[in-house]
Amino acid sequence: MPGRGHWNNALHVTIDMQRLFAEDTPWHTPSLGFILPNVVRLCEAWPERTVYARFVVPANAQQASGSWQAYFDRWNMMTGDVLDPAMLDLVEPLSSIADRGWVVDKSTYSIFAVPGFAERLAGEQVDTVIMSGVETDVCVYSSMLAAVDLGYRVVLATDALGSADPKAHDAVLQHLVPRLPEQIQLMTTADILERWKR
Repeated sequence: MPGRGHWNNALHVTIDMQRLFAEDTPWHTPSLGFILPNVVRLCEAWPERTVYARFVVPANAQQASGSWQAYFDRWNMMTGDVLDPAMLDLVEPLSSIADRGWVVDKSTYSIFAVPGFAERLAGEQVDTVIMSGVETDVCVYSSMLAAVDLGYRVVLATDALGSADPKAHDAVLQHLVPRLPEQIQLMTTADILERWKR
């Protein structure tokens, strides 16, 4: 079970740092380029303690389940039958260093919905999850709440998070997260690296 949180039991999870969101697609997230240097700093600090979450898409809307069918009806141009599969790749330089970490493909917003993910963290005695990536108000937010529900201490790297919607990004960091101060900390990349030493 997750405990009170110690930096030596921390794991960094970087979410959806993919070409899909970095390049000129309908899901383009301009802030990804701005946060990338800080995400890289976190990944390089503890490469063997970094998880790279990738959002993967179904072949078509009919292959999705439940309300995801309506979602991918709307975003049919982003399904596997249409999309270049290389767009699911991590951006550089993350794709070059990810082999020292752990790549997890997810088909929903939260990485904790991936079968076996939470169980592996428990097995490795992780009690603190550091989060970076995109989008603050969607996949990061969903993963953050799932981690909180499981009892993990969550640390959000404020300058290593981004969204295509700056107002929604600000709402999460300025209004929603502060409601859970016992469970979620807001820290800069520099502060995290200072605490999370070898």
